[in-house]
Amino acid sequence: MEHAEDSLVEDAKQVVRGVCMGGADIVPGVSGGTVALILGIYERLVTAISHVDLTLLAAVRERRIADAARHIDLRFLIALIAGIGIGVLGLAGLMHHLLEHEMDSTFGAFFGLILASTLVVARMIENWNPTTVIAAIAGAIFAFWLTGQVPVVASPSALYIFFSGMIAICAMILPGISGSFILLILGMYYHVTGVLKGIGTGDLTGEGITTLLAFGAGALVGILTFSKILKVLLEKAQSLTMAVLCGFMFGSLRKIWPFKVEDSTTVMKEFKEKIFLNVAPWEAPGSVWFPILFAVLGFVLVMLLDRFAAGRGKAA
Repeated sequence: MEHAEDSLVEDAKQVVRGVCMGGADIVPGVSGGTVALILGIYERLVTAISHVDLTLLAAVRERRIADAARHIDLRFLIALIAGIGIGVLGLAGLMHHLLEHEMDSTFGAFFGLILASTLVVARMIENWNPTTVIAAIAGAIFAFWLTGQVPVVASPSALYIFFSGMIAICAMILPGISGSFILLILGMYYHVTGVLKGIGTGDLTGEGITTLLAFGAGALVGILTFSKILKVLLEKAQSLTMAVLCGFMFGSLRKIWPFKVEDSTTVMKEFKEKIFLNVAPWEAPGSVWFPILFAVLGFVLVMLLDRFAAGRGKAA
C-alpha cells in the first residue's frame, strides 16, 4: 500500500512535470505533448483526459465520487494541471522577454531539446518497418510545411478565439506540433499570452476575461474530443501513431531553427507582427556560438534525463 509521504512526493513530481509542460507550451515551436512524452506521462495523460465520458457522468450522478475520481485519474490530473497553470502564468512574461530579446539562444536551447527528444521517441518505437518509416516521413513533411506558414494578424472576436482555443489545444497534446505556433499562425499568440501576462501582473481587463472564457471553452471542447481519438490510435496502432508523432517532432525543428534574419517587409512593425527567415549560421547576425552552446546543452540534458529514467526503470 502506498504511504501518504510517497503519494505527496508523487504529487510534487506531477506538479514539476506540469510546470515543464506549461513553460514549453508558451514557446512557439515547442509542444507540451513533447515534454509529456519525454517525462513518461503521455499515454497516462491522454487516457485520463479521454475518460471524461458517460461512465464518469454516471458515477457522478450516482454520487460514487471515489469511483469517478479513479476513473479519470483525478489526483494525477489535479497535480499536473496545477503545474501547467504555474508554468504558463509564471513563464509567460519571461518567454515574452526571451523571444523578443534573446530569440536565437532561446530557440537554440529548444532546438537541442527537441532534436534529442526525437531520438528518444524513435527508440520507443518497437516495430520499425517500411510502413512506420513512411508514416514518420509523412509526419515530418506535414510539420515542416505547417511551421513554414506565415502568421496572420487576426481580429479576435469571441467566436474566433473559441475556434483558436479548440485547434491549439489539440496541437498542444500532440508531440512536435506546437499549440503556441498554431496560435501564432492564427494571429492569436500575443493576444492570448498578453492576457496571461496580465493575470500575473494583476492587470486583467474585461476584454481579457472574455478572451479567457472563450479560449477556455474552445480548449475544453477540443481536448475532450481529440483525446478520445488519440487514445484509440495509441491502443490500436501504437507503433504507427508514435512514428507519425516522431515525424511531427523532427519536422517542427524548422520553426525553432535558431539562426534567423528579419524579413525586410516587417522591420518597422511591432515584434508580434515581424516575420523571421531561417538562414545558415554564417549568415545570421550576431554570435553563432551562444545558440550552438545552448542547443548542445539542451541536447545533452534530454539524453541524460533519458539515461537516468532508463536506469531507474531497470532498477525497479
